[in-house]
Formats: sequence, C-alpha cells, structure tokens
Amino acid sequence: MTKETGRPKDDATRVVSAGRRKEWTGGIVNPPVWRASTILYDSVAELRERVSDTHHRLFYGRRGTPTQWALADALTELEPGAEGTFLYCSGVAALAAALLSVLSPGDELLLVDTAYDPTRSMANGLLKRMGITTRFYDPMIGAGIADLIGDKTRAILMESPGSLTFEVQDIPAIVAAAKARGVTTLLDNTWATPLLFPAIAHGIDLSVLACTKYVVGHSDVMLGSVTAAPGHFGRLRDTSLQLGQVASPDDCWLGSRGLRTMAIRLKQHEASALTIARWLQEQPEVAAVLHPALPDCPGHDFFVRDFKGASGLFSFTLAGGNEAARAALIDGLELFGIGYSWGGFESLALPVDPMRYRSVTRRDDDGPMVRLQIGLEHVDDLIADLSAGLARFRTAASTR
Repeated sequence: MTKETGRPKDDATRVVSAGRRKEWTGGIVNPPVWRASTILYDSVAELRERVSDTHHRLFYGRRGTPTQWALADALTELEPGAEGTFLYCSGVAALAAALLSVLSPGDELLLVDTAYDPTRSMANGLLKRMGITTRFYDPMIGAGIADLIGDKTRAILMESPGSLTFEVQDIPAIVAAAKARGVTTLLDNTWATPLLFPAIAHGIDLSVLACTKYVVGHSDVMLGSVTAAPGHFGRLRDTSLQLGQVASPDDCWLGSRGLRTMAIRLKQHEASALTIARWLQEQPEVAAVLHPALPDCPGHDFFVRDFKGASGLFSFTLAGGNEAARAALIDGLELFGIGYSWGGFESLALPVDPMRYRSVTRRDDDGPMVRLQIGLEHVDDLIADLSAGLARFRTAASTR
C-alpha cells in the first residue's frame, strides 16, 4: 500500500519495489551481493547479544546477508498475509524442508497423484525411510479428501495445476477439510507463482516455489523458496537452519533481478501459450490440449474461480503415432530446446509419459504426449516451427 494514496500496490508494482529496504540497498537500485561466512563483532558482549535474535541481522554467513533477505522479503510481500519466507538451493530442497518441518516418524502425508516426480521420489524414498507414510489421492477429489484424513494424517501436499497433465484442484475445499482436522496444507505453486495464485490468501500454510523457473526467468540459477502463513514460519526456519540450508547470495541476487520483470514476462508467456494452445486444438494431428485456461481441462471451473491468469507451460497429446513419431516432431524443432525445467525466456519441448508417475489415477490418451514451455519468442515463429513438427509427425506416423 502506498503511503500517500493508501491505494494497494498492483502486482506489477510489488515485484519491482518489494524487498528493497534502504538499509539493504545502500542507495543502489538492486541490492548488492553480500558474500560472507565469518561475521566480525566489536566485542564479546555484542557477539552474545546477537545470538539472541539473528533474523535480518548479520550473525554467520549461513544465516544470510541482505542479499538473501531482500529476495525472501520480496517473496513474502507477494503473498498477502504471509509471515516469512526461507530460501533454498533448489525447488526440491525447498519441498524437502517444508515437508520435514511438519512431518515426523509415524505421520502420514496425503500427496496429489499428479505431483512433480521428484516429490513422489522423496515421498517413496526419504520420507518412507523415516517412517512417514504417503497416500496418493486423485487431484479432482475436492472436499472428498476429508474421507482420507486419518488420525495420523499431518499434512496434505497439493500441486495445482498438476505436473504434466495440468488438472486444477479445488484448493479452497481441500484447505477447509484440512483446517477442520488440524492438518497442515502445502502447495507447490511454481506454475502460477503468487502473482497468479496467492496461495497464503487462499488458506495454504506453506507455499513452495521452484524459483529456478519464473522468478529467475533466465534458466541460469537453481533456487527454491517456502513462504509460510502465520504460525508456521518459526518451525520452517528452525528446521531449515538445522538442515544447514542456505541459498547462495549470488544466486539470490540473480533471483531478485529476475523477479523485477516476472509480472510482465508472465503476461507474455500467458498470451503466447494460449494462442498456441488454441492453434493446436485445430490441428488434426492433435488429440487433446491440456491447458487449465481451456474449458475441457479438468478443473477449469476452479481455474476460472481462483486464478488471476495462466503461465506458459502446458501439454498436448498426439492423435495416434508412437515414440518414434513423437521424436520426429521434437527432434527437428528449431526454436524449441529439448530439456527439463521451464520458466525461462526460451521455449522448450519435452516428451512426457504421465502414467509412469501415477498411483491412483489412470489416463487413456490417444497417443504420446508433449509438454511445451512457451518462451518469449514471437508466437508466429513458434507456430511455424510446431507446424513443421506436426508434418514430420504425420509422415513418421504414416510410415511406421
């Protein structure tokens, strides 16, 4: 909120102004890079006094410097109602710390069946070894999740839209069921970011971002964050510090730099992706387009109700064909790189096989699936590239 007008700041304004406290910037537009391990004190008395409260105070490099605090502060400001944010060296590290802050041996986690594969691996690996049980649930369960909450259920981890297939969950209904039973809610909000889905305002307790994606925006940094609702930050911070988690100040500086343009980048990602998604719907080689903003995507009504917009990641299934035909489509693309991750300025195409990562839900697709990250290239050039790719697919599929 601005001091003079009392008008709430728009999202585009907040991503530019958040986290830029004068005591951290020292008159420089972007907070400089503070690199540190040892912090020196003027006296033993000062050293002992500083131990009592290290939040936003120089203590030891692992506790952060103004470079890290500036990005964390900015991400907190983007989540109305949040208490604080902790930063991590990757999105997966952020997920691990968030889960370990709320789960103990003997507890149960409810995890959406459409979750990011590393999240599933963590549940089936690290958490299982710790004696924590995971039950997977259908992303479209909504209020019905109340029937799955048992005496040992301590947390529900959502990802909406779902990884690879983009189902949108009824998050308010799940949150209501969780709160009624005292269960902590977590959300992997990387696809939407707080700009498109303010998770804390929707009742989520811990909102996780792979800042590697849209926050950084340039495919050159690994970074993660967890933003906590009131009452949850203290345990998150304590757990993270005990795990020795720290994000590099250089990476945080790049994260802050990327954040300043995230709002305008997301608008372009959304516009181009929707144009391409609608074009793909009209192509005979395409059986279905999985984009939350399209009416036939599962959970579209929840998307319209809860989200402020869409990002640039979606999938489509091909009409028939096989692995070789899908590879012919992707391998010849000139403007789409072939690689993991997303959220950067460049477009990406990736072959995906969602049934390899499902436990309780099934899909019966007509053909192979391709996930697209739509970058900042001109949309007409991307469509031309995809058109040539679909022609290669058609030829390969007809000569098998």
